[in-house]
Amino acid sequence: MNILFTCVGRRNYLVSYFKEALCGSGVIVGADANELASGLAECDKKKIVPPVNSPEYIPSILNICREEKIGLLCSLNDLDLPVLSKNLDKFKEVGTIVSVSSPEVIDICFDKVSTAEFVESIGLNAPLTYTNLDAALGALKSGKIAYPVVVKPRWGSGSIGLEFAENERQLKLSFELIKEKLSSTILKDASLSDWDNAIMIQPKLKGDEYGLDVLNDFRGENVAVFVKRKIRMRAGETDMAETVNIPALAEIGKKIGKNLKHIGNLDCDVFFDGETACILEMNPRFGGGYPFTHCAGGDATKAYLAWARGNDAPKECFENFRAGETFSKCDRLIRVK
Repeated sequence: MNILFTCVGRRNYLVSYFKEALCGSGVIVGADANELASGLAECDKKKIVPPVNSPEYIPSILNICREEKIGLLCSLNDLDLPVLSKNLDKFKEVGTIVSVSSPEVIDICFDKVSTAEFVESIGLNAPLTYTNLDAALGALKSGKIAYPVVVKPRWGSGSIGLEFAENERQLKLSFELIKEKLSSTILKDASLSDWDNAIMIQPKLKGDEYGLDVLNDFRGENVAVFVKRKIRMRAGETDMAETVNIPALAEIGKKIGKNLKHIGNLDCDVFFDGETACILEMNPRFGGGYPFTHCAGGDATKAYLAWARGNDAPKECFENFRAGETFSKCDRLIRVK
Protein backbone atom coordinates (compact mmCIF):
# COMPACT_ATOMS: atom_id res chain seq x y z
CA MET A 1 0.00 0.00 0.00
CA ASN A 2 1.78 3.14 -1.23
CA ILE A 3 0.37 6.40 0.13
CA LEU A 4 0.40 9.88 -1.39
CA PHE A 5 0.00 13.00 0.71
CA THR A 6 -0.99 16.05 -1.35
CA CYS A 7 -0.18 19.54 -0.02
CA VAL A 8 1.91 17.79 2.65
CA GLY A 9 3.18 21.14 4.00
CA ARG A 10 4.18 20.92 7.67
CA ARG A 11 2.25 17.75 8.54
CA ASN A 12 5.42 15.79 9.38
CA TYR A 13 3.65 14.00 12.21
CA LEU A 14 1.13 12.41 9.82
CA VAL A 15 3.97 11.10 7.67
CA SER A 16 5.46 9.48 10.79
CA TYR A 17 2.12 8.05 11.96
CA PHE A 18 1.39 6.43 8.58
CA LYS A 19 4.94 5.10 8.29
CA GLU A 20 4.47 3.39 11.63
CA ALA A 21 1.11 1.98 10.52
CA LEU A 22 2.59 0.66 7.27
CA CYS A 23 5.34 -1.27 9.10
CA GLY A 24 7.47 -1.27 5.94
CA SER A 25 4.69 -2.60 3.69
CA GLY A 26 4.64 0.45 1.45
CA VAL A 27 6.16 3.86 0.79
CA ILE A 28 5.03 7.38 1.59
CA VAL A 29 5.08 9.86 -1.29
CA GLY A 30 4.72 13.55 -0.51
CA ALA A 31 3.60 16.19 -3.00
CA ASP A 32 3.76 19.95 -2.59
CA ALA A 33 4.24 23.07 -4.70
CA ASN A 34 6.97 24.23 -2.30
CA GLU A 35 10.15 22.20 -2.62
CA LEU A 36 11.17 23.28 0.90
CA ALA A 37 7.98 22.05 2.62
CA SER A 38 9.17 20.31 5.77
CA GLY A 39 6.78 17.39 5.35
CA LEU A 40 8.50 16.38 2.10
CA ALA A 41 11.79 15.78 3.93
CA GLU A 42 10.33 12.88 5.92
CA CYS A 43 8.56 11.18 3.01
CA ASP A 44 10.20 8.24 1.24
CA LYS A 45 9.76 10.09 -2.04
CA LYS A 46 8.97 13.71 -2.76
CA LYS A 47 7.26 15.26 -5.76
CA ILE A 48 7.11 18.95 -6.65
CA VAL A 49 3.78 19.76 -8.31
CA PRO A 50 2.03 22.86 -9.70
CA PRO A 51 -0.13 24.96 -7.36
CA VAL A 52 -3.61 23.64 -6.57
CA ASN A 53 -5.28 26.28 -8.79
CA SER A 54 -3.18 25.33 -11.83
CA PRO A 55 -4.86 23.40 -14.70
CA GLU A 56 -1.83 21.07 -14.57
CA TYR A 57 -2.36 20.16 -10.91
CA ILE A 58 -4.71 17.17 -11.33
CA PRO A 59 -2.79 15.71 -14.32
CA SER A 60 0.44 15.87 -12.30
CA ILE A 61 -1.16 14.14 -9.29
CA LEU A 62 -2.67 11.46 -11.54
CA ASN A 63 0.76 10.82 -13.08
CA ILE A 64 2.25 10.35 -9.61
CA CYS A 65 -0.51 7.88 -8.74
CA ARG A 66 0.19 5.86 -11.87
CA GLU A 67 3.97 5.94 -11.64
CA GLU A 68 4.17 5.21 -7.91
CA LYS A 69 1.24 2.75 -7.83
CA ILE A 70 -0.51 4.81 -5.16
CA GLY A 71 -3.19 2.86 -3.31
CA LEU A 72 -4.36 5.64 -0.97
CA LEU A 73 -4.31 9.42 -1.39
CA CYS A 74 -4.79 11.77 1.57
CA SER A 75 -5.25 15.52 1.18
CA LEU A 76 -3.95 17.80 3.93
CA ASN A 77 -5.17 21.19 2.76
CA ASP A 78 -8.59 22.88 2.56
CA LEU A 79 -8.00 24.32 -0.92
CA ASP A 80 -6.95 20.93 -2.26
CA LEU A 81 -10.17 19.18 -1.22
CA PRO A 82 -12.66 20.60 -3.77
CA VAL A 83 -10.22 20.08 -6.64
CA LEU A 84 -9.63 16.42 -5.77
CA SER A 85 -13.30 15.81 -4.98
CA LYS A 86 -14.40 16.86 -8.46
CA ASN A 87 -11.97 14.36 -10.01
CA LEU A 88 -12.61 11.25 -7.91
CA ASP A 89 -13.59 9.15 -10.94
CA LYS A 90 -10.24 9.84 -12.62
CA PHE A 91 -8.37 8.52 -9.60
CA LYS A 92 -10.59 5.47 -9.44
CA GLU A 93 -9.59 4.70 -13.04
CA VAL A 94 -5.89 4.54 -12.06
CA GLY A 95 -6.61 2.39 -9.00
CA THR A 96 -6.16 5.03 -6.31
CA ILE A 97 -8.56 5.37 -3.37
CA VAL A 98 -8.93 9.05 -2.43
CA SER A 99 -9.93 9.69 1.19
CA VAL A 100 -11.86 12.81 0.20
CA SER A 101 -15.58 13.43 0.54
CA SER A 102 -18.08 14.22 -2.22
CA PRO A 103 -18.24 17.73 -3.72
CA GLU A 104 -21.50 18.33 -1.81
CA VAL A 105 -19.85 17.59 1.54
CA ILE A 106 -16.79 19.67 0.67
CA ASP A 107 -19.03 22.64 -0.22
CA ILE A 108 -20.94 22.37 3.07
CA CYS A 109 -17.73 22.44 5.08
CA PHE A 110 -15.75 25.00 3.06
CA ASP A 111 -18.59 27.55 2.86
CA LYS A 112 -19.08 28.58 6.50
CA VAL A 113 -22.59 29.86 5.78
CA SER A 114 -23.50 26.42 4.43
CA THR A 115 -21.88 24.90 7.51
CA ALA A 116 -24.19 26.87 9.80
CA GLU A 117 -27.23 25.96 7.70
CA PHE A 118 -26.35 22.26 7.76
CA VAL A 119 -25.73 22.25 11.50
CA GLU A 120 -29.12 23.85 12.17
CA SER A 121 -30.86 21.51 9.72
CA ILE A 122 -29.90 18.48 11.85
CA GLY A 123 -31.07 20.10 15.08
CA LEU A 124 -27.74 21.38 16.41
CA ASN A 125 -26.63 24.91 17.29
CA ALA A 126 -24.57 27.21 15.08
CA PRO A 127 -23.67 30.86 15.69
CA LEU A 128 -25.80 33.58 14.12
CA THR A 129 -24.06 34.47 10.88
CA TYR A 130 -24.15 37.63 8.75
CA THR A 131 -22.48 38.36 5.42
CA ASN A 132 -23.86 41.88 5.16
CA LEU A 133 -22.32 44.62 7.29
CA ASP A 134 -25.54 46.63 7.62
CA ALA A 135 -27.47 43.52 8.69
CA ALA A 136 -24.86 42.76 11.33
CA LEU A 137 -24.92 46.34 12.61
CA GLY A 138 -28.70 46.17 12.81
CA ALA A 139 -28.53 42.95 14.81
CA LEU A 140 -26.04 44.55 17.18
CA LYS A 141 -28.17 47.66 17.70
CA SER A 142 -31.30 45.58 18.36
CA GLY A 143 -29.48 43.38 20.86
CA LYS A 144 -29.85 40.21 18.81
CA ILE A 145 -26.09 39.77 19.08
CA ALA A 146 -23.50 41.65 21.11
CA TYR A 147 -19.85 42.64 20.93
CA PRO A 148 -17.25 41.26 20.65
CA VAL A 149 -17.81 39.77 17.20
CA VAL A 150 -15.63 37.73 14.89
CA VAL A 151 -14.98 38.94 11.34
CA LYS A 152 -13.47 36.45 8.89
CA PRO A 153 -13.59 35.16 5.30
CA ARG A 154 -16.65 33.05 4.50
CA TRP A 155 -14.47 30.59 2.58
CA GLY A 156 -11.66 30.42 5.10
CA SER A 157 -8.64 28.33 5.99
CA GLY A 158 -6.67 28.44 9.22
CA SER A 159 -6.63 31.92 10.72
CA ILE A 160 -6.25 33.82 7.43
CA GLY A 161 -8.07 37.15 7.70
CA LEU A 162 -9.42 36.53 11.20
CA GLU A 163 -10.26 39.68 13.20
CA PHE A 164 -12.11 40.48 16.43
CA ALA A 165 -14.13 43.68 16.84
CA GLU A 166 -15.08 45.20 20.21
CA ASN A 167 -17.16 48.11 18.87
CA GLU A 168 -18.77 49.52 15.73
CA ARG A 169 -15.68 51.38 14.55
CA GLN A 170 -13.53 48.26 14.82
CA LEU A 171 -16.19 46.20 13.04
CA LYS A 172 -16.35 48.56 10.08
CA LEU A 173 -12.57 48.80 9.85
CA SER A 174 -12.12 45.02 10.14
CA PHE A 175 -14.75 44.34 7.50
CA GLU A 176 -13.15 46.69 5.00
CA LEU A 177 -9.61 45.53 5.81
CA ILE A 178 -10.39 41.85 5.28
CA LYS A 179 -12.19 42.56 2.03
CA GLU A 180 -9.22 44.62 0.84
CA LYS A 181 -6.70 41.93 1.78
CA LEU A 182 -8.76 38.99 0.56
CA SER A 183 -7.91 39.64 -3.07
CA SER A 184 -4.22 39.01 -2.34
CA THR A 185 -4.62 35.73 -0.39
CA ILE A 186 -4.97 32.10 -1.46
CA LEU A 187 -8.68 32.44 -0.66
CA LYS A 188 -9.36 34.88 -3.51
CA ASP A 189 -10.55 32.33 -6.09
CA ALA A 190 -13.01 30.70 -3.70
CA SER A 191 -14.36 34.07 -2.59
CA LEU A 192 -15.01 35.25 -6.14
CA SER A 193 -18.04 32.95 -6.34
CA ASP A 194 -19.95 35.51 -4.21
CA TRP A 195 -17.66 38.47 -3.64
CA ASP A 196 -20.37 40.70 -2.15
CA ASN A 197 -20.98 38.13 0.60
CA ALA A 198 -17.43 36.83 1.05
CA ILE A 199 -16.94 38.27 4.57
CA MET A 200 -18.89 36.92 7.53
CA ILE A 201 -19.65 38.29 10.98
CA GLN A 202 -20.50 36.11 13.98
CA PRO A 203 -20.72 36.72 17.73
CA LYS A 204 -17.68 35.52 19.66
CA LEU A 205 -18.78 32.30 21.31
CA LYS A 206 -18.60 31.68 25.05
CA GLY A 207 -17.42 28.58 26.88
CA ASP A 208 -14.45 26.28 26.36
CA GLU A 209 -13.43 25.31 22.84
CA TYR A 210 -13.30 21.63 21.97
CA GLY A 211 -12.02 19.75 18.97
CA LEU A 212 -13.79 16.65 17.68
CA ASP A 213 -12.22 14.11 15.38
CA VAL A 214 -15.36 12.64 13.82
CA LEU A 215 -14.17 9.48 12.09
CA ASN A 216 -16.23 7.87 9.32
CA ASP A 217 -15.20 4.85 7.30
CA PHE A 218 -14.75 5.04 3.54
CA ARG A 219 -18.48 4.30 3.06
CA GLY A 220 -19.42 7.38 5.10
CA GLU A 221 -20.52 5.45 8.20
CA ASN A 222 -19.52 6.87 11.59
CA VAL A 223 -17.23 4.61 13.62
CA ALA A 224 -15.77 6.87 16.33
CA VAL A 225 -15.63 10.35 17.84
CA PHE A 226 -12.58 11.57 19.77
CA VAL A 227 -12.96 14.69 21.94
CA LYS A 228 -10.28 17.14 23.10
CA ARG A 229 -10.49 20.33 25.14
CA LYS A 230 -8.35 23.02 23.55
CA ILE A 231 -6.07 24.75 26.03
CA ARG A 232 -4.08 26.96 23.68
CA MET A 233 -4.21 27.92 20.00
CA ARG A 234 -1.39 29.10 17.77
CA ALA A 235 -1.84 30.53 14.25
CA GLY A 236 -5.32 29.02 14.02
CA GLU A 237 -4.19 25.53 15.04
CA THR A 238 -4.49 23.62 18.30
CA ASP A 239 -1.20 23.95 20.18
CA MET A 240 -2.10 22.38 23.54
CA ALA A 241 -5.07 20.17 24.42
CA GLU A 242 -6.43 17.63 26.87
CA THR A 243 -8.28 14.49 25.79
CA VAL A 244 -11.66 14.24 27.52
CA ASN A 245 -14.69 11.99 27.89
CA ILE A 246 -17.82 14.12 27.46
CA PRO A 247 -20.69 11.94 26.18
CA ALA A 248 -22.78 14.96 25.10
CA LEU A 249 -20.05 16.11 22.70
CA ALA A 250 -19.42 12.58 21.45
CA GLU A 251 -23.13 12.28 20.62
CA ILE A 252 -22.97 15.56 18.70
CA GLY A 253 -20.04 14.20 16.70
CA LYS A 254 -21.95 11.00 15.92
CA LYS A 255 -24.96 13.00 14.75
CA ILE A 256 -22.76 15.08 12.44
CA GLY A 257 -21.01 12.01 11.04
CA LYS A 258 -24.27 10.13 10.49
CA ASN A 259 -25.91 13.02 8.64
CA LEU A 260 -22.94 14.50 6.77
CA LYS A 261 -21.65 11.08 5.61
CA HIS A 262 -18.17 12.46 5.02
CA ILE A 263 -15.24 10.19 4.20
CA GLY A 264 -12.48 9.65 6.75
CA ASN A 265 -11.67 12.18 9.45
CA LEU A 266 -13.62 15.39 10.10
CA ASP A 267 -11.98 18.06 12.26
CA CYS A 268 -14.83 19.86 14.05
CA ASP A 269 -14.63 22.93 16.33
CA VAL A 270 -17.23 23.20 19.09
CA PHE A 271 -17.79 25.66 21.94
CA PHE A 272 -19.36 24.12 25.05
CA ASP A 273 -20.27 25.83 28.33
CA GLY A 274 -21.30 22.67 30.13
CA GLU A 275 -24.91 22.85 28.95
CA THR A 276 -25.10 24.20 25.42
CA ALA A 277 -22.83 23.29 22.52
CA CYS A 278 -22.36 25.45 19.42
CA ILE A 279 -20.64 24.10 16.30
CA LEU A 280 -18.31 26.63 14.72
CA GLU A 281 -16.49 24.88 11.88
CA MET A 282 -16.10 21.51 10.17
CA ASN A 283 -13.02 20.56 8.13
CA PRO A 284 -13.28 17.20 6.28
CA ARG A 285 -9.63 16.20 6.65
CA PHE A 286 -6.95 15.56 9.24
CA GLY A 287 -6.65 18.79 11.23
CA GLY A 288 -4.09 20.24 13.58
CA GLY A 289 -5.90 18.60 16.49
CA TYR A 290 -5.42 15.03 15.26
CA PRO A 291 -2.01 14.46 16.92
CA PHE A 292 -3.69 14.81 20.33
CA THR A 293 -6.09 12.03 19.40
CA HIS A 294 -3.30 9.83 18.04
CA CYS A 295 -0.99 10.25 21.02
CA ALA A 296 -3.86 9.26 23.32
CA GLY A 297 -4.46 5.98 21.51
CA GLY A 298 -7.05 6.89 18.86
CA ASP A 299 -5.48 5.61 15.65
CA ALA A 300 -7.12 6.69 12.39
CA THR A 301 -4.01 5.79 10.37
CA LYS A 302 -4.38 2.02 10.86
CA ALA A 303 -8.10 2.39 10.19
CA TYR A 304 -7.40 4.20 6.88
CA LEU A 305 -5.05 1.43 5.76
CA ALA A 306 -7.57 -1.28 6.64
CA TRP A 307 -10.39 0.48 4.76
CA ALA A 308 -8.18 1.13 1.73
CA ARG A 309 -7.44 -2.61 1.65
CA GLY A 310 -11.16 -3.43 1.84
CA ASN A 311 -11.03 -4.66 5.45
CA ASP A 312 -12.69 -3.64 8.71
CA ALA A 313 -10.55 -1.47 10.98
CA PRO A 314 -9.10 -3.12 14.11
CA LYS A 315 -11.20 -2.32 17.18
CA GLU A 316 -8.16 -1.06 19.08
CA CYS A 317 -8.03 1.90 16.69
CA PHE A 318 -11.05 3.29 18.51
CA GLU A 319 -11.21 1.50 21.86
CA ASN A 320 -7.69 2.40 23.05
CA PHE A 321 -8.41 6.16 23.18
CA ARG A 322 -7.54 7.49 26.65
CA ALA A 323 -9.15 10.55 28.25
CA GLY A 324 -7.37 12.78 30.74
CA GLU A 325 -4.07 13.15 28.89
CA THR A 326 -2.63 16.58 28.05
CA PHE A 327 -0.20 17.20 25.20
CA SER A 328 1.61 20.27 23.88
CA LYS A 329 3.25 20.78 20.50
CA CYS A 330 6.86 21.94 20.20
CA ASP A 331 9.05 23.12 17.36
CA ARG A 332 11.94 21.17 15.87
CA LEU A 333 14.17 21.62 12.86
CA ILE A 334 14.47 19.22 9.94
CA ARG A 335 16.94 19.52 7.07
CA VAL A 336 14.96 20.24 3.89
CA LYS A 337 17.81 20.78 1.45
